[in-house]
Amino acid sequence: MLYAGFMTSAVPPPLVEPQQPFAEPELLQLGSAEDEPCLRADAARNRARLLEAAAHLVAEHGAAGVTMEAVAVAANVGKGTVFRRFGDRTGLLTALLDHSEKKLQAAFLSGPPPLGPGAPPVERLRAFGRAQLRRSVDELDLQLAAEPSPDRRFSHPARRVRFSHVALLLRQAVPDADSELLAHSLMGYLSPVLIHHLTKQCGMPVERLEAGWDDLVDRVTGGR
Repeated sequence: MLYAGFMTSAVPPPLVEPQQPFAEPELLQLGSAEDEPCLRADAARNRARLLEAAAHLVAEHGAAGVTMEAVAVAANVGKGTVFRRFGDRTGLLTALLDHSEKKLQAAFLSGPPPLGPGAPPVERLRAFGRAQLRRSVDELDLQLAAEPSPDRRFSHPARRVRFSHVALLLRQAVPDADSELLAHSLMGYLSPVLIHHLTKQCGMPVERLEAGWDDLVDRVTGGR
């Protein structure tokens, strides 16, 4: 557990025992409840039309070209319609990322090993990081544009699912460690902002990032 304050003693505070076990998270539905299959047919068609318009804007102008106003014009609807459906620009971009997010979650929650259940936790950690790195490189422009504001970054539902998964695997691999803090450290390596810096500004190939992830996981877990 995270500590609420600092100890006055120079002796590092012990881990709180017993740590609360992490349960394997459930598959997250990123859209709101009204975006589920029970959504009215006409509303579902309108939502699909808005997302199609947004996808065309991404293809033509990059994620920077996706604004609520531009999507409204492209879909020939009022701007208020776009806001009511997605809330804000981040919500719209998150909806565009929804499909690949659900695929990743399904793969690590119930897919075949080593990404899914059935492999040792360290192997699953390696596979998870590699899958997330590949996905981020493929969707980097869109992920950067959808990056939540600092006050929402660590509470974003999709990130919470990924964080809980990493924390659970760490707890299984190194039960005597502070899996919660270590999970934050590992998740930092997978940040789209860092991936953009390393691949675009430093020119590193994704294969080097994958090897670095494997090395980091092995150092954190002792390769157990």
